[in-house]
Amino acid sequence: MPAADVDRVLVADIGGTNARFALADPTALQPLLRDSARKYAVASFPSLAEAAHHYLDEIGGETRRGVFAVAGRVDGDEARITNHPWVISRGRTASALGFDDLALVNDFAAQAMAIRLLQAEDVVAVGAPSWQPDSAPRDRIYAVIGPGTGLGVGALVVRDGRPWPLETEGGHVSFPPGTPEELAILDRLSAQFGRVSNERLVCGPGLVNIHRALSEIAGVDPGPVTPAEITARAADGDPRCMRAVDVFCAVFGAISGDLVLTLGAWDGVFLTGGLVPRMLDALRHSGFRQRFEHKGRFSSNMARVPTLAITHPEPGLLGAAAIAAHAHRDIA
Repeated sequence: MPAADVDRVLVADIGGTNARFALADPTALQPLLRDSARKYAVASFPSLAEAAHHYLDEIGGETRRGVFAVAGRVDGDEARITNHPWVISRGRTASALGFDDLALVNDFAAQAMAIRLLQAEDVVAVGAPSWQPDSAPRDRIYAVIGPGTGLGVGALVVRDGRPWPLETEGGHVSFPPGTPEELAILDRLSAQFGRVSNERLVCGPGLVNIHRALSEIAGVDPGPVTPAEITARAADGDPRCMRAVDVFCAVFGAISGDLVLTLGAWDGVFLTGGLVPRMLDALRHSGFRQRFEHKGRFSSNMARVPTLAITHPEPGLLGAAAIAAHAHRDIA
């Protein structure tokens, strides 16, 4: 790596299944260096520092700064991955990597910051209306929600040209059934889990939970099944798998609409996470948008709110790069 590249920032997007790394140039208009992105299974490494070392060794990279977005709550100097046993200490990780500076942020704070770097070609509208990025800074409130290994929720508040990402654990809000069928699913999941959160339905394992509950309601034992198998069987016409996908999309729409009402995110909801690109066609041809808008006296307001699936291949890394660039501008 050339000596000038030492000034670049290592960015990471750490989920319950995969760890993604890339380099960012915080001085650039588009700071993420997309060709540098790599993905690894978190189960292959005992710690985040080991995974980051492996990445830097693989690309022959060198840097002294990092912005790591992690799928869990960041509490002071420490973060715990919600769906993986890693416990991450900012200080110990920075020391192990020889960094002068390391920022730990919630992954959906990064996803929210990515919104300001998204181009029109990086999103697909799910229903009407459409969306275009602002040509000049405007006061905005956006929500961001995404199913993957878990369910992430965040927001971006823009005031006076300055972005403020909100870190939340909104995926763990209690699930609100909206139909008799969803009440029956809740009964089955309550027997298994006690309290049932939105994440118990809207994520990869959540799709499996829905399928199993529907099978039990029908008096059938589905046996072991993966989210990928359910979506593949749905595409092949399996009725119960098709219904599981439909319920998943409808619930996803309902809770996305609730998020708008909770946050006042009238400027749009961005849909992200590992499942969204793979289920994009299903989302666009399901009850997602109907349930999103179906909010009683606020239905006409909801009809004007865009719901936008992010198709950019690395929105978490894009957001971490945006945070690095924002910090650079503040220092400069």
